[in-house]
Amino acid sequence: NIAMAAQMTDAHRRFLQVLMSHGIMEGSEARKLHRRCCEIHKVYYAHDKLDDFISTINSHLQPLFMQIRKGMSEGDGRAHYALVNLAETEITKMASDYTESELELFRKTMDLIILSENGFASSTDILNLADQLKTKKMKKKEAEQVLKVFVEDKWLSERNGEYTLHTRCIIEMEQYILSNYQDVARKCNICHSLAIQSQVCESCGIGMHLPCVRKYFRAQTEPRCPQCNDFWPCDIP
Repeated sequence: NIAMAAQMTDAHRRFLQVLMSHGIMEGSEARKLHRRCCEIHKVYYAHDKLDDFISTINSHLQPLFMQIRKGMSEGDGRAHYALVNLAETEITKMASDYTESELELFRKTMDLIILSENGFASSTDILNLADQLKTKKMKKKEAEQVLKVFVEDKWLSERNGEYTLHTRCIIEMEQYILSNYQDVARKCNICHSLAIQSQVCESCGIGMHLPCVRKYFRAQTEPRCPQCNDFWPCDIP
């Protein structure tokens, strides 16, 4: 009986609660949590059945327009799991947590990152936008504080004064970004998910995540574009 097989147990509920409190979880953490939940609630555990375990949870989340989605960190290629609100995939769901001017700063930061060559925006460029906000101009100090909160809340990641979209943001807002930045947003040619930090073929314009580039060209003596077969113009990371 399929209905019986997809029964939600306390193990599933505990997994969901912990994931909700984290917002996003790295693959190895999720696997550990899966095991722990099954052991605590004495439920059948199989180490290679995490995705089945999650799809059971997802079938029960469906009426609530929620879903646990799997995505990839653009930095190191590791899998991550995040709980996504499907009813409001737009920035609207951030509206309950931030003021209008904070949201405007986030949107402008997103513009800079997505329209950039490498998927990053410098703190200088972002802070220069703070006093051009239509909602309410921000002082630089205030804007720095807001950026810090976006990093803590896992919407942005920061490295040496350079900001990019956090893995959680990419998983949650993939549809929003693809429909609002149709001319520039591209999917990775290898894993077919949204690529913000990517290398691009100069001949045919396809893009690939850096971890996907690394994996794809590992076995090739001469790096050639998987689409047009031209020589790959970028350094292999």
